[in-house]
Amino acid sequence: MFKKILIANRGEIALRIIRACREMGIQSVAVYSEADVDSMHVTLADEAYCVGPARSIDSYLKIDQIIAAAEVGDVDAIHPGYGFLAENSHFNEVCRSSGFEFIGPSPAAMEKLGDKNTARAMAVASNVPVVPGSAGLVETDREALEIAREIGFPVLIKATAGGGGKGMRVAESEEMLVAAVNQARTEAQAAFGNGGVYLERYVANPRHIEVQVIADNHGNVVHLYERDCSVQRRHQKLIEEAPSPNLPALQRKEICDAAVRMIRGADYSNAGTVEFIVDENDEFFFIEVNARIQVEHPVSEMITGVDLIKAQITVAANEPLGFSQDDIQCSGHAIECRINAENPDLNFQPNPGKITKLYTPGGFGVRFDSHVYGGYNVPPHYDSMIGKLIIHRPTREEAIATMRRALAEMQVEGISTTAAFHDRVLQHPEFIAGKHNTKFVEREFMD
Repeated sequence: MFKKILIANRGEIALRIIRACREMGIQSVAVYSEADVDSMHVTLADEAYCVGPARSIDSYLKIDQIIAAAEVGDVDAIHPGYGFLAENSHFNEVCRSSGFEFIGPSPAAMEKLGDKNTARAMAVASNVPVVPGSAGLVETDREALEIAREIGFPVLIKATAGGGGKGMRVAESEEMLVAAVNQARTEAQAAFGNGGVYLERYVANPRHIEVQVIADNHGNVVHLYERDCSVQRRHQKLIEEAPSPNLPALQRKEICDAAVRMIRGADYSNAGTVEFIVDENDEFFFIEVNARIQVEHPVSEMITGVDLIKAQITVAANEPLGFSQDDIQCSGHAIECRINAENPDLNFQPNPGKITKLYTPGGFGVRFDSHVYGGYNVPPHYDSMIGKLIIHRPTREEAIATMRRALAEMQVEGISTTAAFHDRVLQHPEFIAGKHNTKFVEREFMD
């Protein structure tokens, strides 16, 4: 087992990994930008090294600075968390070639799955359902028109690289298609340095359901059931829950089994998430694989009792998973609300600044993962999430009630947060009935 791990990240996920390390008897090394000198992950790590100025491109994305900190700290392994360099196969390779184990999949698996078009082909090879679409990247306008006529309008144009909704367009007709393809290419090139796009049939009003999987280097692949991430705005998740409401038992088994086949077929190890969309007939289709730990991993932990960060570390140390699929039982219901420093009344405008007062909720079944505290200054340079409020109760109805109580207890002064907006969502009849989809927030709240 490792003796010392560097966490190449910041905020709540860095703190989450530090806590797991401490419980496992492993020393932790934090890195931080000049803007994060007062962050709690810096305070609680065994060692901490500054890797540059505030901008992430000058600090958290500087591979040479991260490796230098690992060398000075004399660590055994590097955990990338999520975001930043977490799915950068080049960083993965540099870590390993520099003598540090990378806590994640191999560079080859990461590179293949990071390209959505390649991942789609791998899904087909593993008998995992995919949305009807182009066999590969679309190179010409004529080819795009021919494929769109074959699969039928509307069609979705998707960038093969990146995520977060960038390089994604919907074309309702032939007249719209060429312009939409070129817009998607331009945006993808600017965002990811890769303008490749492909076409899929547009699935209206889908649910976004993903399966948490973890695999070791000894042939063991285990799923931790599914999460529903349909409450989202502009492809950014706001509320996640596990298990998914109103998913028939047969579809649950099929979607979880498909995720395991996908991971096994990709020769993948460590934690990963296989994402699907589910249409109004409960048919599911593969979207992509996230080759890292996810923001919303705590809801899977709560319903299964598996500490995913510890499992990641164990697998990276080449030890077998300490459990099999038969050991994993789904117990109760978990909901996570992302608490962001944003003003929902001003189109979710980021609202960084000093937190003058902070009271976090507690009580039975309540967990709050966060790096902030009273007096902390939320910097404007990074993602606006300041914490994750997670509830685990025996039933979904109880989980919603406890989440509403916890949101009402939470007091954050000095900045605006999304807590009150989450409470509005939780009261909505469509959410309570578990009949919401990815268009729910924009349809019911954005006007």
